[in-house]
Amino acid sequence: MEYQELMQLENKSIYILRAAVSRFDNVAALWSMGKDSTVMLALARKAFLGKVPFPVIHIDNGMDFPETYKFRKELTRKWGLNLIVAESEIKQEISGFSCCGENKTNALRKVMEKEHFDALIVSIRRDEHGIRAKERYVSPRDKNFRWNYKEQGEDMWDNYRKGENGGHSRIHPILDWTERDVWNYIKREKIPVNPLYYARSGKRYRSLGCTGCSSPVKSDANSINKIIGELEYTNVEERAGRNQDKERRRIMEKLRALGYM
Repeated sequence: MEYQELMQLENKSIYILRAAVSRFDNVAALWSMGKDSTVMLALARKAFLGKVPFPVIHIDNGMDFPETYKFRKELTRKWGLNLIVAESEIKQEISGFSCCGENKTNALRKVMEKEHFDALIVSIRRDEHGIRAKERYVSPRDKNFRWNYKEQGEDMWDNYRKGENGGHSRIHPILDWTERDVWNYIKREKIPVNPLYYARSGKRYRSLGCTGCSSPVKSDANSINKIIGELEYTNVEERAGRNQDKERRRIMEKLRALGYM
């Protein structure tokens, strides 16, 4: 049954990726080197005969882990990715963190304006965070990157719309996936992942950002099978190690409304 469910998720995601590329003029994708965005790239390679047909953007604040930069270099070369590195400023902003949030959004806005991208593929999942559960498969943003999460249409995932008045659309091909689905797919497809996800000295990173906002959680799961097994009984939330999610209530919601990934 699990195999059939994964196949259904894979087919749906591939359809969304193919439709996005065919219906928008200039598509790009965000790649954080995390498990979700790497799975999205693996799905794109399957959808487009072994190649990722759009540029991938890394919003780099210079504070990612050494393992992350090494992984970026190796997979970019191995998969032949068209990588765009957009440098983010380090300064205090709405979230209280100088490394992420609005600062990364500003860096993304600059690269999208420069390259004239009208659609951005983002690897969020509904089960990650309450505000992300409000997303749709295709989500319009205005020219200022703002998202009106309070007034959205029906979740018709084949209803692609181009950005209006200088805006763009966000495409979410793995919106329905769960954390367990992602790891099962990584196992099935033998997808390489950042080694920080595997436990060392009794801790591992379950949700991976930069050194300024990510903390490891207690875990002995040092293999994919053990990670999948751990997810069956853990009560720890996936983003428990992400500092933004521990901030004042509704900070993440405000950041998402302003265009944060």
